[in-house]
Amino acid sequence: MDKRITLILGGARSGKSTYAEKLAASFYQPVVYIATAAAGDAEMEARIAAHRASRPTNWETIEAQFDLGKAVLSSSVKARIFLLDCATLWTSNVILNLPEPYSIDQAQAAMEEEVRSLLQAVDVLGGEWIIVSNEVGLGLVPPYELGRIYRDTLGRVNQRIAAAADRVLFMVAGYPMLVKPVANGVDIFD
Repeated sequence: MDKRITLILGGARSGKSTYAEKLAASFYQPVVYIATAAAGDAEMEARIAAHRASRPTNWETIEAQFDLGKAVLSSSVKARIFLLDCATLWTSNVILNLPEPYSIDQAQAAMEEEVRSLLQAVDVLGGEWIIVSNEVGLGLVPPYELGRIYRDTLGRVNQRIAAAADRVLFMVAGYPMLVKPVANGVDIFD
């Protein structure tokens, strides 16, 4: 089945989600929106509600904090456009669901399995996949162990998805920069 993955990276408030939603809408087809946020407090509840309200009514939403591949495969989706927003919260959800004490090996193994399962779902379902994630490796080194485990694990998740992606974009102030160019289905840097 034909498939294409676009990974959209960027910092907080760089315009990733807005750009991803415009890109998904540009196909003029129903979209499956895979939402990974969990409402842990009132502010996050308000953000989630605003996101829900802003989506077109013909978009189907799958809310899953982890096991995304399984969640998508077990749903009755009919659309061929998928928007996963975002790998950042997905990674956080998976790590925080692990037993303490947290370890980098445990976190990376859990996310490797999560990414493998998601990419398997992409292979099974095909279609156009747009995946949003934060690039968290550009700032300071977190001063606490869990922060470093998270940063390093998300970095590996982004690398794994980017390797599988046909196109990688990096958002800066609302504008996309092409990171992984593709010409005729072949990465020009190969």
